[in-house]
Amino acid sequence: MSDSDEIDATAPPQQPTEAEIRAALEEEMSHVHVGDVVLQTVVSLVNLAARRTGTAPETEGERDLEQVRISIDAVRALLPSVETVAPEQLPAVKDALSQLQLAYVKAGGDADSSVSGNQGAADGPGEDGETGPEDRPSRIWVPGS
Repeated sequence: MSDSDEIDATAPPQQPTEAEIRAALEEEMSHVHVGDVVLQTVVSLVNLAARRTGTAPETEGERDLEQVRISIDAVRALLPSVETVAPEQLPAVKDALSQLQLAYVKAGGDADSSVSGNQGAADGPGEDGETGPEDRPSRIWVPGS
C-alpha cells in the first residue's frame, strides 16, 4: 500500500456534494407518507398555538392571539384529512383542539370569532330555530359576490 492510499485520520471529513445531499433527500422523501405529514402538522400547530396563548409558565411574552386563531382555523381545516389518514387519532386531535379553543378564549380571544369552539354553530338560528351549516355564510369565494 502506498502513502497516497493511506487515510489521514487528522483530515477533516469530506462535506457531501450537492448531488449527494439531493440524492439523500430524494431517498428520504420516497419513504414519507402524506398522512404522517398531516398529523405532524396538526401536532405542531396545536403545540405552537398553545405557547402563543401565553398561559403556560414562562410563555407570557410569546402571547399572540392572532397566531392562535390562525392555528385553530388551520387545525379545523385539517380535521377531515386526519379522519381519513388517522381516524384513530381523531378523538385526541379534537380534544386538543377543544383545549386550545378554551385557552384562546381564556387568554382574551374573541369567543364569537370563527374559533368559537362550537363547530356546528351558525351565525344565528334558522327559521325552525335550529342552527346549522346552512345558516353560516360560505367561506367559498364566488365571483361577483
